[in-house]
Amino acid sequence: MKNPSDLRYFCYCLVHKYGSPESISEEQKAKEFRHYYLRDLPPTVKALRIVASCCGCNLDSSDKMPKNMRGFNQVVNGKSNIVIKDGDTLSGIQNTILHEIREIMEGIFPTVCRDYKPLKTSAKHYAANKFATAVLLPEETFTKKVYETGFDVIELASHYSKSCSQVLLRIGEVLQGKLFFYVGMYEPDTDNNWRVTYWTGSSNHNDSEANVYGLDGFFPRKNRSATAGSLVEMTIKEGKSHMVEQISLLDEMEDEGLVAITNPLMIQDQPTKVILMVLLSHNRELLLPQVEKIKPVIVERFHQHL
Repeated sequence: MKNPSDLRYFCYCLVHKYGSPESISEEQKAKEFRHYYLRDLPPTVKALRIVASCCGCNLDSSDKMPKNMRGFNQVVNGKSNIVIKDGDTLSGIQNTILHEIREIMEGIFPTVCRDYKPLKTSAKHYAANKFATAVLLPEETFTKKVYETGFDVIELASHYSKSCSQVLLRIGEVLQGKLFFYVGMYEPDTDNNWRVTYWTGSSNHNDSEANVYGLDGFFPRKNRSATAGSLVEMTIKEGKSHMVEQISLLDEMEDEGLVAITNPLMIQDQPTKVILMVLLSHNRELLLPQVEKIKPVIVERFHQHL
């Protein structure tokens, strides 16, 4: 630990400050990583290449990587080596560098904290994904931008040069427990059947009454098809954003209910993704920045469906 920029020294500092790595959230690890290595620099590919070098990691690329793999790390001549897929996007390279750095950290932790048991393969992969996203989309500034855009996943993805799926999942992480909402992304399969590919949501931990309960299956989960007469189907058919101002949930139709908005990602005048966002009706003002920008077709009311 002679070199203060070395990754092992950073891991040592984390353990010294927080205790066992298992008690340090990926958000905390990412925040400390940004402060330690990036300071106020944006996490560009150039900056992250420099950071990787400071961490003691060599960077290499390969054109012989499996189709579903973006990178890996290995030890070569006693030095950590991160291999990146040739021709990957800038966003993909950013994610890969940070993902692999986090995996390397997992191997270092037991050397600076004897009682720590390293995560197994799937858990390590999941933690590395969360860490990379938290570094690239810092909680405080990202949350502020979510509200500024009116929960517009497509605008956020464009602003941060990230995929809609990564942005969608990050919204679920930073707002967890703070607000009741659901957001799902629909995409067509090879037979042009539209299904949910990613989704996230949250309940309000500060106000138990500001939640919706007892609606199993109401909010679409992964692989759920777009149903006939739904807001998503309207958006796919017309290629336009739609908004339902009130979705009543009780048979007497007097409840305040929900508000929902769909936003399609259009390429060559065809929708390629549709984002469905649902909030409680009394939170509809949170959608106003998005509504004012995309000007959705207004649907007055739905009853017990999206």
